[in-house]
Amino acid sequence: MQKFVIHGGRRLEGEVTVQGAKNSALPILAAALLCEEPCELQNCPRLSDVYAACRILSSLGCRCSVSGHTVRTQPGPVEETWIPEHLMQEMRSSIIFLGAMLGRTGACTLGYPGGCELGPRPIDLHLSALRRMGVRIREEGGVLRCIAPGGLHGAKIHLQFPSVGATENILLAAVLAQGETLLTNAAREPEITDLAGFLRAAGARIEGDGSSTVYVEGVKSLHGCTYRIMPDRIAAATWMAAAAACGGELVLRGAAPSGMESLLDVFEQMHCRVRTEQDILRFHAVQPLHAVRFVRTMPYPGFPTDAQAIVMAVLCTARGTSLMEETIFENRFRHVDALTRMGADIRVAGRVASVHGVPALHGAQVAATDLRGGAAMLTAALGAQGETVLSEISHIDRGYDAPEEVLRSLGADIERV
Repeated sequence: MQKFVIHGGRRLEGEVTVQGAKNSALPILAAALLCEEPCELQNCPRLSDVYAACRILSSLGCRCSVSGHTVRTQPGPVEETWIPEHLMQEMRSSIIFLGAMLGRTGACTLGYPGGCELGPRPIDLHLSALRRMGVRIREEGGVLRCIAPGGLHGAKIHLQFPSVGATENILLAAVLAQGETLLTNAAREPEITDLAGFLRAAGARIEGDGSSTVYVEGVKSLHGCTYRIMPDRIAAATWMAAAAACGGELVLRGAAPSGMESLLDVFEQMHCRVRTEQDILRFHAVQPLHAVRFVRTMPYPGFPTDAQAIVMAVLCTARGTSLMEETIFENRFRHVDALTRMGADIRVAGRVASVHGVPALHGAQVAATDLRGGAAMLTAALGAQGETVLSEISHIDRGYDAPEEVLRSLGADIERV
């Protein structure tokens, strides 16, 4: 089992090229299943979740090859509409292959997705939307059997909650469906726009992505294309958080500051200095950090739930008391116990955590609980006094491309053992 050994307290300084977005790469890989010709995906991060998505594609007859940060897909005949359970269990976002398979073949059998245990992430919104598009769904022993006997057709769909996953599945199913699909209360995340951008590059007709109303006109087929995946805003926020915890100064190149307003605002409330220049983000942490009165996770353009744990790790040593409310996932405070072991003063009541700043954190032996919780522990360890041994880092590898190499290039004392 691999682990990180971190000696904290070293200032971080230098330049980072932001990796491609995990939350774009996975649905775009699923979308490649819809194309009748080869696709080339550039700026694709080297993550265990990306490799898991490639294994699912391979099981469905679509060959994948990975070279550096480029993934190439080669379509083939889909002889099997069943996604093996052990592949579904490797990541939570595996459910996006449902929409792609239904769009490609009109049928799909799969189990429920695995991944981080963040509490219930019901897929009812996905299934009810697909039923409106002509899909018959039945569950047998934890397995979903889905078929569209007459083929998929467009529909008017309203989401009760702007779910990212449901919006992605609807787009994937609708681009090859007969007729028009009108989706209201759609998720507005930049990664949704990136997925739509790939689909348009392959010949899809989509309008309104990035807003709450999306219109899709079904086409007969999609061709291949070359597409560059957008930068990962959560990875960028993680490197800023690490620099803030250590009192550092960074230049983030290849970033996308225009989609990070809610994140940048929170760092500025800590009295960090942020300057943006097109795809460059300059970040300077000014010590001491100041507490942030209140942070609430919300769908985009609100503060992202994926950054909650990472920002909490920084606020552990900020002057004053910060309140953080988690409205998306009920189990997303699992990292609190580890931060408390490192000397943090955090009280949790339901979905609200009060973070009382302490002078310093100290090293400890901790284990990553999930992807972003692991990133939070890594952030805290970089700013803590002494040695931290962080285990279960396979969670972190799901979302960060060689994080120890990035951090060492900035001056961190970190080793993967």
